[in-house]
Amino acid sequence: MTRGPELPPLAREMAAEFAGTMILILFGVGVVAQVIAGSGLGDPQSLGDHDSIAWAWGIGVTLGVYVSAHISGGHINPAVTVALAVFKGFPWRKVLPYCSAQLLGAFVAALIVRWNYSEILQKFDPGLTEKSHIVFSTMPGNGTLPIGTWGAFRDQVIGTAILLFLVLALTDLRNAPPLANLAPLIIGLIVVAIGMAFGSAAGYAINPARDLGPRLVQWLTGYDSPWTDQYGNLYFWVPIAGPLIGGVLGAGLYILLIGRNIPGDEEGEAATEPTPEYDVS
Repeated sequence: MTRGPELPPLAREMAAEFAGTMILILFGVGVVAQVIAGSGLGDPQSLGDHDSIAWAWGIGVTLGVYVSAHISGGHINPAVTVALAVFKGFPWRKVLPYCSAQLLGAFVAALIVRWNYSEILQKFDPGLTEKSHIVFSTMPGNGTLPIGTWGAFRDQVIGTAILLFLVLALTDLRNAPPLANLAPLIIGLIVVAIGMAFGSAAGYAINPARDLGPRLVQWLTGYDSPWTDQYGNLYFWVPIAGPLIGGVLGAGLYILLIGRNIPGDEEGEAATEPTPEYDVS
């Protein structure tokens, strides 16, 4: 098979981040569309529930990381990219390209889901209102529980801090992590657990691209007030700022509590470089 000219290294990494994030959102937004809109029209028990949403998001993370890890490190989340730039030496010059590729991947995936579910969404919510808003982007209290802007912000900081704390724990070779080819699977299970334990206050976006990409699709395809919450407050910034702050806090806590306290000499320190199969730095 004849191969064409290779892309420059950064372009290859951006392509991988685009593809990995697209896979994540196809499964994640797709399952929410099925459970929320599909169940609203059909048999609720046959089309899934909260647990199926949590599992599909976790599987989406696992598959997205497997798709992209060898080329780009499989960040598929701006909060991961920024935290690794702050603490793990990921080049700052790559942060904006990575985040842009992640956002574009999330946008394209959400557009595909919007198109594929167009008839179901139109029947379920003809006005494209808050009723189906949660299919694409998050809302405080999932649109129904008594959570406001700052409660949701707190939730996003905490949830993303947990995610980054555990991502660093699983990829630190001094800390007896799983084999490199199992790390994406375990990270997917972390997302399932976060969804099951911290999913009610703000929909566990824990990923700025995951929320902003689909929200842009809402804006472009006629949704009513995609930038606000059910109370009319400007909300889109919460699942962007909260995860970015929480990711840095979680990564910093891992280094403070665990990373700096693992016994080792210079040779051991060198062994903390991630393996090619799951390079998060």
